[in-house]
Amino acid sequence: MEADLVARYQLPYAEISAAGVHGVGLRALPGNLVKLLRGYFESRRILREFKPDVLLFTGGFVAVPMALAGVKVNSLLYVPDIEPGMALKALSRFADIIALTSAASKTYFHSAKNMTVTGYPTRTDLRVLPRDEALAAFNLTQDMPVLLVIGGSKGAHSLNQAVFDNLTTLLEYVQVLHITGQLDWQIAVEMKAGLPSSIASHYQVHAYLHDEISAAFSAASIVLSRAGASTLGELPLFGLPAILVPYPYAWRYQKVNAGHLVEQDAAVIVENAELSAKLVNVVNAMLADENKIASMRANMRALAMPDAAQKIADLLVELGSRKEGLK
Repeated sequence: MEADLVARYQLPYAEISAAGVHGVGLRALPGNLVKLLRGYFESRRILREFKPDVLLFTGGFVAVPMALAGVKVNSLLYVPDIEPGMALKALSRFADIIALTSAASKTYFHSAKNMTVTGYPTRTDLRVLPRDEALAAFNLTQDMPVLLVIGGSKGAHSLNQAVFDNLTTLLEYVQVLHITGQLDWQIAVEMKAGLPSSIASHYQVHAYLHDEISAAFSAASIVLSRAGASTLGELPLFGLPAILVPYPYAWRYQKVNAGHLVEQDAAVIVENAELSAKLVNVVNAMLADENKIASMRANMRALAMPDAAQKIADLLVELGSRKEGLK
């Protein structure tokens, strides 16, 4: 997936071998260690050929081989989630500078040395549009609120299923802009085809959005989403109150992200197993209290750091111009 996204920007792309070692079974561990070793030598080859002035890591076990191979190269570690994973904590030992989405992440590191809060970097083409323009892009109207459902680049089956289970009830009082991911897209198309004509136009379905995602965020009144790291940057940028459903199998990173936004009174959490049963009531409760939803919108927008990407770029340029790092 990353290769396809990078190709859209016509950037060179190279892969290395990597695999996780934390939480894997004993049967898989030897093979994963071999992949990491292979990745180390692949990283050394890339470093010899590319001769970088600086390295940027954003975490995950895929970064470990390159961090080990490039230990003498100045590096910046960016922590996207509130709570760093084990790989990020390990990589922090190699980094000259650690950039954080939120100051709340500082408590997860032993030392605050060389840490700076940049915010979450969002694409330059992600921008707030006039709402009437955004609504028109999806044939939505201004006389009903809009629930944006988005489960990440691959989609989220349980979020999709909860919407399917409650679709006709939801569409009586809210328009649903549903980004399903590829796996459930055909099901959503068939469900839309079977809706009564009186509410069919209230349901707009897309498998994935690239350039139109700004319009989707700008059209939304509230969003139903997982709580991956991107929610910490994209939702504040658009001031979008959220119903967050942390992915239950991703350790606890999404739960911590969601909890952070709840603490700021910008979102509510619904557990994955309870979503189908609670979705209608939660959406109803949020939309019924105009003062509350306005407060959540303001609180979410207050978290926005739209210059985050520029801050990280400036740090990289600074590091790349140094003869020696801070290690």
